[in-house]
Amino acid sequence: MSTAEIDSRDEDLDDEETSEEEEESEEDAETKPLEAKKKSSGGVEARAPKAVAGESGMSGLVQNTLTIARRETHAYFDSLVAYVVIGGSTLGLGIYFFLMQSGGFWQVDRASMSRLFEFMPWALAVLVIPLITMRALAEEKRSGTLELLITMPVRDSEVILGKYFAALAMATILLGTTLLYPIAMFMWPWHLGALDWGPVWTGYLGLFLFSGAGIAVGMLFSSITESQIIAFFLTAGTLLFLHIIGSVVESLHGLVGDAIAFVSFQTRFQPFERGLLDTRAVVYFLSISVICLLVAFRSLESRKWT
Repeated sequence: MSTAEIDSRDEDLDDEETSEEEEESEEDAETKPLEAKKKSSGGVEARAPKAVAGESGMSGLVQNTLTIARRETHAYFDSLVAYVVIGGSTLGLGIYFFLMQSGGFWQVDRASMSRLFEFMPWALAVLVIPLITMRALAEEKRSGTLELLITMPVRDSEVILGKYFAALAMATILLGTTLLYPIAMFMWPWHLGALDWGPVWTGYLGLFLFSGAGIAVGMLFSSITESQIIAFFLTAGTLLFLHIIGSVVESLHGLVGDAIAFVSFQTRFQPFERGLLDTRAVVYFLSISVICLLVAFRSLESRKWT
């Protein structure tokens, strides 16, 4: 190889090294402003994905819960359950309101809806709540559709909450239909007197809280059995017991009477029935709802332990 060829090859190598150094310097020049920008922003860009992930998790929880609730609500109206519950309860309320106990409302001789709030807790405890909760989880466990639902990208808590809110929506719709009585009697088309609506709305708040706690009890029993009938009678029996023990409080005194009054649904509902807002009763009904839903969640989750 000649001396001229060697010199030419050395010059080519020097040119390649120079071009690589220029490219590296350009990349460093582009990278440094980006790093400086991240430092000046306090690492906001690095934390952004975490915030987005948290928001999507919460929105996913709400969206899945509402989706299950809508599906369950439609299922109530696709079957006879909704129509039997609403129609039967409204008819029974009308009979009790106007006909029973020596003429019913017509013998009261004043504008009052007290008879509605006497009847509805019994109807909710014995018929309405057991009917709308007995199939919530029991039937799906028996038919195997619960396992199919669980295999979808939803959590156990979303299943429990979705079914709970669907049953609560059914109870709320029922309570809404009973509003036809005071509206028709005291607003339009008849005007049988001047009704004080304050105690009426307080009574309806009590019925709503009563329904929420009772539905949570029904969800608990529906989660521990595969039979709708067993779930119905367990729920009806428990709610009837919790309601009826309030009638024996007056004959008992001391610690026993106070303990019964503390757990009795009837005793807790009485202030609402009289038009009084009792915050202790509100906390009681909400506590029963939360505790029973937590037990139902654990019962549903226990399938993973076996």
